[in-house]
Amino acid sequence: MSADNRVAIVTGGARGIGAATAKRLAQDGHAVAIFDLNEADCAQVVSEITAAGGKALAVGVDVADEDAVQAGVDKVAAELGPPVILVNNAGVLRDNLLFKMSVEDWDTVMSVHLRGAFLMSRACQAHMTKEGYGRIVSMSSSSAKGNRGQTNYSAAKAGLQGFTKAVALELGKFGVTANAVAPGFIQTDMTAATAARVGIPFEQMIEGAKERSPVKRVGQPEDIANTVSFLASEGSGFVTGQVIYVSGSPLG
Repeated sequence: MSADNRVAIVTGGARGIGAATAKRLAQDGHAVAIFDLNEADCAQVVSEITAAGGKALAVGVDVADEDAVQAGVDKVAAELGPPVILVNNAGVLRDNLLFKMSVEDWDTVMSVHLRGAFLMSRACQAHMTKEGYGRIVSMSSSSAKGNRGQTNYSAAKAGLQGFTKAVALELGKFGVTANAVAPGFIQTDMTAATAARVGIPFEQMIEGAKERSPVKRVGQPEDIANTVSFLASEGSGFVTGQVIYVSGSPLG
């Protein structure tokens, strides 16, 4: 495989940041496998990539399921080639104040974000170390610094930062880097759901975020995809174990 012709997996790739990242990696010349809970949900992104001349594969996978993850990665290796770029983007919200949060909601968020990143990275690193090249990019969040009503999400996103640094130390000698991207406010269906949860019109939330931002705008999924593109590239080989806040602010 050449630098512009590798195989990438993007989890949670059916919409939002994941979809934008999958399309950007395809523009960079990579074949992209789009993992999401329901394979049918990936159809639109696959169609857009293939219509633009790229190569894409939809795979239905629960990233918290060990057997499903291994089967999905095996399918990618068989149909596209060894996956050496992995974007751990799959995530869910189960927001609530601590005293109202159920154990199920805690466990669900931990399973998708942390267990999912672990299972996906473990399955893909076998291909990366064999190829002598790998890029693992995990999606953290500015919420890793703490956010009201998100003890589960904040803990999971902070955990991904520690996970990233440990993986970077373990796999660096095999030509594999691991980094995390921590988005700030990004205009997606997920942030719209947050607005609905707290009872604020989404447009009002957007305007408030714009006002607080030094760059006077909110982030778009493409802003995150552009950063992932660099971290997935040949040129990022001396960057590893880092957490890059993409938030339009020096404050994260």
